[in-house]
Amino acid sequence: MSVERDIETINASLSKVGDQLKTMAEKADADMRARGTLDAQLRADIDKTLTTQGELMARLATAEQLLAKVQNGGGAPSGPQSMGAQITESEDFQAFASNPRGTFRMPVQAAIGSGSTSAGDLIVPDRVPGIQAPMLRRLTVRDLISWGRTSSNSIEYARELLFTNNAAPVAEAAQKPESNLTFEADQAPIVTIAHCIHASKQVVADVPMLQSYIDGRLRYGLKFVEEAQLLKGSGVGLNINGIYTQAAAYANPGVMVAAETRIDRLRLALLQVELAEYWADGIVISPIDWAAIELTKDAQNSYMFTNARTSMQPGLWGRNVVPTQAMDAGDFLVGAFGGGLAVQGWDREDVNVQIAFEDRDNIIKNMVTIRCEERVGLTVYRPQAFVKGDFDGLDVDPDAGGGA
Repeated sequence: MSVERDIETINASLSKVGDQLKTMAEKADADMRARGTLDAQLRADIDKTLTTQGELMARLATAEQLLAKVQNGGGAPSGPQSMGAQITESEDFQAFASNPRGTFRMPVQAAIGSGSTSAGDLIVPDRVPGIQAPMLRRLTVRDLISWGRTSSNSIEYARELLFTNNAAPVAEAAQKPESNLTFEADQAPIVTIAHCIHASKQVVADVPMLQSYIDGRLRYGLKFVEEAQLLKGSGVGLNINGIYTQAAAYANPGVMVAAETRIDRLRLALLQVELAEYWADGIVISPIDWAAIELTKDAQNSYMFTNARTSMQPGLWGRNVVPTQAMDAGDFLVGAFGGGLAVQGWDREDVNVQIAFEDRDNIIKNMVTIRCEERVGLTVYRPQAFVKGDFDGLDVDPDAGGGA
């Protein structure tokens, strides 16, 4: 029976996923003991594997329900009998088949079509399993920065404000010059990002796959907003103070470039970070601006920065380029994202999904509330390690076939 084979396949997949989760849990435990933090890629792999496990469990429940229905005499409705089957099962044809002489004829009394007055109601449509979800944006900003864990509702830290360096050569027995350090205190709140959705108890119970689908969509919606907050959160009210929001504004460090392009401006912004004594390791721009850069051509109409026939990791001036729609077209951000020296993210509460009946009048309406939330924070220790700007006023080079 095909349903039984499906159940065997799903159980095998669940066993494999269970082994993967066990291995990931052991690695996560080792990471937490060694570094006190969980690797971002490992966390993403665990979330993805848990989602897969939920989908498999939903499919298993549906298959077991279908098997029970078939075993109790149910099953899918039978389709219409083909004309060939009608002929071969007729008594006249069976008599002819036992003594095949002459010609067999079977009259058609009435034509059967697919209209509603004929056999249309017997035609059963094929159904593609699952739900066809829309395309999801690739989320990248979180992976740019280092993450730690906190058990508080805010992160306080001291930032060096001024260093007066009076170090100098000193004669023997002479008084040593005095330098000075001043600091300022700052803090970043832990922000709750959450949303919920209502569903009937019956549909969640009768369609287990739907619960898994809702779970995945709510998690994505949360991470979608988190990405925007980490990058461009306003810092006002309950919003995270984003990296772009706190970054230093672009100002040409004093290098004049003829016929300046997007590529030139990004290099000057990298220089601005370097002159502030930091090393910029990433560039965040819109996919539109990155496409314009990749399509830059020389006077011979050849691409200058890419080969259309090969797959290349986005990069410019030796730094990784992160194209994301979280960045508005025409804007850019460069800076020292890695290492946790200039910026760090904080997880207070990982993404979690809960189902509750005790919400308003859910209990009397047989409704459930599915809630998804997380608590995160962001500390930008050194705003001058990041430079933000735009490409305003930069036109295509008229002497080339295309430009940035």
